[in-house]
Amino acid sequence: MAWRFAPFLQPSLLTININPQFSTIFASAKSSSMLNKLLISSSSSSFRYLCKSTKPFFRQPIRVLPMAEQQSSSFSTSSQTHKHTNRLASEHSPYLLQHAHNPVDWYPWGEEAFAEARKRDVPIFLSIGYSTCHWCHVMEVESFEDEEVAKLLNDWFVSIKVDREERPDVDKVYMTYVQALYGGGGWPLSAFLSPDLKPLMGGTYFPPEDKYGRPGFKTILRKVKEAWNSKRDTLIQSGAFAIEQLSEALAATSTSNKLSDEVPQTALRKCADHLAESYDSKYGGFGSAPKFPRPVEMQLMLYNSKRSGETGNSGEAKNALKMVLFTLECMARGGIHDHVGGGFHRYSVDECWHVPHFEKMLYDQGQLVNVYLDAFSITKDVYYSSLSRDILDYLRRDMIGPSGEIYSAEDADSYESEGASRKKEGAFYVWTSTEVDNIVGEHATLVKDHYYIKPSGNCDLSRKSDPHNEFKDKNVLIERSSTSAMASKHALPVEEYLDILGNARRKLFDVRSKRPRPHLDDKVIVSWNGLVISSLARASKILKGEPEGTRFYFPVTGTNPKEYMDVAEKATYFIRKHLYNEQTRRLQHSFRNGPSKAPGFLDDYAFLIAGLLDLYEFGGSVFWLGWALKLQEIQDELFLDKTGGGYFNTTGEDPSVLLRVKEDHDGAEPSGNSVSVINLVKLASMVAGEKSKLYRETAEHVLAVFEKRLKDAAVAVPLMCCAADMLAIPSRKQVVLVGVKSSEEFENMVAAAHAAYDPNKTVIHIDPTDAEEVAFWEETNGNIALMAKNNAAADKVIALVCQNFTCSPPVSDPKALESLLSQ
Repeated sequence: MAWRFAPFLQPSLLTININPQFSTIFASAKSSSMLNKLLISSSSSSFRYLCKSTKPFFRQPIRVLPMAEQQSSSFSTSSQTHKHTNRLASEHSPYLLQHAHNPVDWYPWGEEAFAEARKRDVPIFLSIGYSTCHWCHVMEVESFEDEEVAKLLNDWFVSIKVDREERPDVDKVYMTYVQALYGGGGWPLSAFLSPDLKPLMGGTYFPPEDKYGRPGFKTILRKVKEAWNSKRDTLIQSGAFAIEQLSEALAATSTSNKLSDEVPQTALRKCADHLAESYDSKYGGFGSAPKFPRPVEMQLMLYNSKRSGETGNSGEAKNALKMVLFTLECMARGGIHDHVGGGFHRYSVDECWHVPHFEKMLYDQGQLVNVYLDAFSITKDVYYSSLSRDILDYLRRDMIGPSGEIYSAEDADSYESEGASRKKEGAFYVWTSTEVDNIVGEHATLVKDHYYIKPSGNCDLSRKSDPHNEFKDKNVLIERSSTSAMASKHALPVEEYLDILGNARRKLFDVRSKRPRPHLDDKVIVSWNGLVISSLARASKILKGEPEGTRFYFPVTGTNPKEYMDVAEKATYFIRKHLYNEQTRRLQHSFRNGPSKAPGFLDDYAFLIAGLLDLYEFGGSVFWLGWALKLQEIQDELFLDKTGGGYFNTTGEDPSVLLRVKEDHDGAEPSGNSVSVINLVKLASMVAGEKSKLYRETAEHVLAVFEKRLKDAAVAVPLMCCAADMLAIPSRKQVVLVGVKSSEEFENMVAAAHAAYDPNKTVIHIDPTDAEEVAFWEETNGNIALMAKNNAAADKVIALVCQNFTCSPPVSDPKALESLLSQ
């Protein structure tokens, strides 16, 4: 069966003849302009997913491969004997532990490995991936479990394994190198380094043997060995020059302290126009197959819709909103959505959101909840709120640990049955028509009609869905018509029809629960937890806007929205207890059986601060706001380029990480710089005096660094476009709530403050009976403390809406507050 490769994953990229080309590329870049052009192109429309893509774009045919042995969640080896055990056995990362019994003599990233390479005077082979990476599993089985390949690696190289989720700083250096030269990248990342860690050559997935005129991994190892022996100086010189040029290109500075005045509006419009041009009016989404749910794109379109409406352009506002709502609906109806268990898979391989790559990533879930919540806030349609619940209820059921910590991912691959020796992608999620008949029973015909289930399998909606017939006789659930249309077809009231579907999904879920589960990556990553903390906190109040008596259907549980706040706070307490040092005020990046060795990175600080601000604004304790202010202070100390502007992704304290990058690309995850600007805008509207001024000036300088990007490649930075516009608004709206926080009235007023979609609003609340809280505001912003003193009422919660140095008359009724905010 033929292999299929993504366009940017061709093994032919890594031949011995390519390295002189590297030298030519870098040598011809007398300034960093050419390199910048390459880097910008990798984030442009044609490559915009590659930077954050987690898989090749085409599914590998299911082959008879003995997949790497997945140990239990504790990765205990006490009851097993292994022919090989390497240094990775003592690591905590699930990905590294998956390779602990390869015949390859793997090292973790660290000085022991570097010293060994220097001592033996051999190059380093660096392999970077993550535990739920399908193609990483494939390369392990084909190459790293192969004794012949292992001998070549052990004899000629020092081999290092890195979990990209545990060490994103290391991944960034070598992925950027590959992207800059080839216009794209992916995982597994395969790179060859000098003993002093300079990149020599790089690529991604390679099959073990030469095929179709392309070199296999064994050939590549021999060629690199030959080159190291005969052309070492050229290789090392090329690698050093590459790092030098990348460092110059990726650490941009700005002599100006703020953006040019016209940039915020222009960038927002350019990005929205570019996305509108790539909009798929038939299936929703922006761009063609493969389809990724890139939430930052939808966030920009919703933001642009709001701003267009405010400036009188109602046509553009309606059109942008329509695109987002239709995209959200198509995604929810497609196979990328897990109809039986909730949550969303990573991406669909086809244009119709049908056949997904089946892994589930935490960062997708958190961001998608927020987009569906925004859609509900705008439309008041419970279809969107129920999908927010769908994702959150999946997380609560399957992805949260005993202490409230939120896990990272679920794999795409699993065993078809107990005792099976091989894993298959999607095995946990797909169904045969006969299975549905036997499980659902009486209503099987209706259910099969609703989800397009057929005896021959249903992966036939696009030639891209299943070109190699991997899912013959299998069905990936998809809704091809609306529920109301299908209920009408079956001559049933909609509620009765929904009941039947909900009961059927529950039956399927119960049976599916007995199947072997995909591997769970139970690593806790601060940045991704921050994204979900935000969505949980927001859901706790926005969902209070659902009409009383709203019915929910499995897998949605219909929980009291207040419970989501409890889950958010528990996750936050876990991070504070296990991943935050009170003395140094620093974060660690991740946790599994203890904190990782990696320090917190920019994204950890920025995303957690964003989560803490939402936790506070949506009704949480002022303690969380206080912690956010402390974290912002240490973030500025560790990552901010105080002279040149912008935030680096690392502290620069680890000499083994050769690049300090100022990341701007808003991809599968938003960039730390984009999120930081929004955080600073919010904080500036909460504090007073010099501190408020400093926050705004810092945000302005950050954006100034990326002015060229905002002008030339706005579509690569959609969230930054929103951030720039937010900062440009002369006076941000403030909603100040004064009242006893333990009361139901307070909960209702906070919900009313957040009922309408308005990203350019800050909600501040203060309990005048809480001396500690009053003292916090007296120190942070005396105006808030004074407002609390002047508006305290024993039996009600008072709200004031302030903008342009003027506050509205106080109101104490939720509906009155909603009306005031809608004006």
